[in-house]
Amino acid sequence: MAYEWKFNPRPYSDEEAKSLLKDVLSPETTDWHYNTHHKGYVTFLNKIEAGLPNADKSAANGNWSDFGELKRRQTWNHGGTVLHDVYWEVLGGDGDTSKGPDVVAAIEKEFGSMDAWKADFKATCVAAKLSGWGVLTLDQLYSGRLLNVLVDEHHYGAIWGGIPLISCDMFEHAYYHKDGPARPKYIDNFFASLHWGRINERFKKFAK
Repeated sequence: MAYEWKFNPRPYSDEEAKSLLKDVLSPETTDWHYNTHHKGYVTFLNKIEAGLPNADKSAANGNWSDFGELKRRQTWNHGGTVLHDVYWEVLGGDGDTSKGPDVVAAIEKEFGSMDAWKADFKATCVAAKLSGWGVLTLDQLYSGRLLNVLVDEHHYGAIWGGIPLISCDMFEHAYYHKDGPARPKYIDNFFASLHWGRINERFKKFAK
């Protein structure tokens, strides 16, 4: 029996999202982004899971094969699913960093100050392709550091052993309906809507 990938709930209802995320996303986008885009990645993960057992492995090659394309799209959809799970988890707050003492202390230790981290994170987001992400990542496997990682699409640039703590979606569909091409404005609103309590719990869960 194929593994079933789950479409995880957000920490708030669809109706609550329209109010909680109004400064970051338009009401329509809070719906489309989660119930169409995000859900679509999970749907295709399950289609890929069902297709892999019967794909002809003997036909795999470095150019094109059914097996190879299923494998490529598996990592793309998996990355999209994970980063969206984190995106919704960290949003819905009031941006009050006092609610995240442990992770804020770690950020200040690594970057020197919260303002320095924000400047680096914002530049990382702006530098991402029009289909990419800015991700505060805990490099758990290698250095133990906090890194702002630029990810194009859902996986190009991601680091092995890295745990995403904060992910900011820089695909145009995330912000164009509300802010048009004003990427910096969207990122500032993202900062102001972060839920540092949940971010702190996520950090404590993975920082050993």
